[in-house]
Amino acid sequence: MNTDFRHGGVREHAREVVLAGVRGLVLSVAVLPFGVAFLVLTLLSLAFVPLGIGLVTTPWVLTGVRALADTRRRLADEWCGIRIRTAYRPLPADANPWSRTFGMLRDRQTWRDVGWLPVDITAGFLTALLPAVALLYPVEGLLLPAGLWRSYVPDGGTYWYAFVPVTGQATAFGAAALGAVLLAVAWRYTPRLLGAHFRLARAVLDTPHGELTERVRVLTETRRDAVDTSAAELRRIERDLHDGAQARLVAMGMDLGTVEMLLDKDPQQARKLLAQARRSSTEALEELRDLVRGIHPPVLAERGLGDAVRALALRLPLAAEVSVELPGRPDAPVESAAYFAVSEVLTNAVKHSGADRVWVDLHHTDGMLRITVTDNGRGGAAIGAGSGLAGVERRLGTFDGVLAVSSPAGGPTLVTMEIPCALS
Repeated sequence: MNTDFRHGGVREHAREVVLAGVRGLVLSVAVLPFGVAFLVLTLLSLAFVPLGIGLVTTPWVLTGVRALADTRRRLADEWCGIRIRTAYRPLPADANPWSRTFGMLRDRQTWRDVGWLPVDITAGFLTALLPAVALLYPVEGLLLPAGLWRSYVPDGGTYWYAFVPVTGQATAFGAAALGAVLLAVAWRYTPRLLGAHFRLARAVLDTPHGELTERVRVLTETRRDAVDTSAAELRRIERDLHDGAQARLVAMGMDLGTVEMLLDKDPQQARKLLAQARRSSTEALEELRDLVRGIHPPVLAERGLGDAVRALALRLPLAAEVSVELPGRPDAPVESAAYFAVSEVLTNAVKHSGADRVWVDLHHTDGMLRITVTDNGRGGAAIGAGSGLAGVERRLGTFDGVLAVSSPAGGPTLVTMEIPCALS
């Protein structure tokens, strides 16, 4: 068992070393052409701003620089676990070229990206190339005894491998010994050399207090979404009251007034109107109950999220399975947001998925309320403008929650919702 574990560790480290060398080589090949091209284009575009041409070209060029920098940030995180923070200032989608150009130029992050380009094509190129050299150079030394050195100096001269002069087979073995030593060093340090490249990028690109800036931006957006959602909910309640219960109550009042006049003249007609008024009162009461249920379901307040979702599933026109593992209850606002998010997702499944079965799972782990809704429908669901899922995302975002959707064509559709919260 221990031997297998040790061999598995060696194989895993060998894979990391080879990957670091290959990735460093790929980066070094890509750094120079892209870095030089974007640096030249940026300088030219900025020079043409006074002529008006740069007003059109600068946003496009700086967007490309931003994409290049974002790619390096993503690779740093994926390949070496090095996180490079960023905080770009948002621009209005309908900004004119003038506002867009100078909006980007006033952004400190933009200038960090531009300042990173000359660093990347010089020191960045060298640090990206080092892992590949550290891996390939020892391999060359190990191949010298096989006669590789003769291809370098076919006339019998001297080939220098580092500080070892290779003039014959004996010295070729000496170079191979040096190659073995260098390979041992590469075995240990090649992944770290690749990390040095990304740490250099972080030193230039990283934004101080970037997380705080991004947090403020997200909170501003979620606050705006919460205000918009509340205003829309108030308008819905007003509309439902006006068109539903209020209209029925007004009609009932008119019927009772007519009954009062007909009570002595036409008792039979008065009894009919009383029966109609009674039906109107029953319907108005039912509509008020539905309205209250839409604002905050009584079952949610009385029995909690798990039972409320079970009750929701019982009213679905398709088969539903609900699994709940909640040792307590979240705060009421979180509980309400989670309930209505599940309700919206289930409504979408009924209306658009073509599914005949749905599964709902609720559990709380590591301070996170996780809810998954799966259906066996046709798939194709996506978060976008006008989509019910976009509203769910905004609702969850108010509580720092996230929404993820996996819905390949042909199904199934898996919707995952997570809300950080504690249970009481």
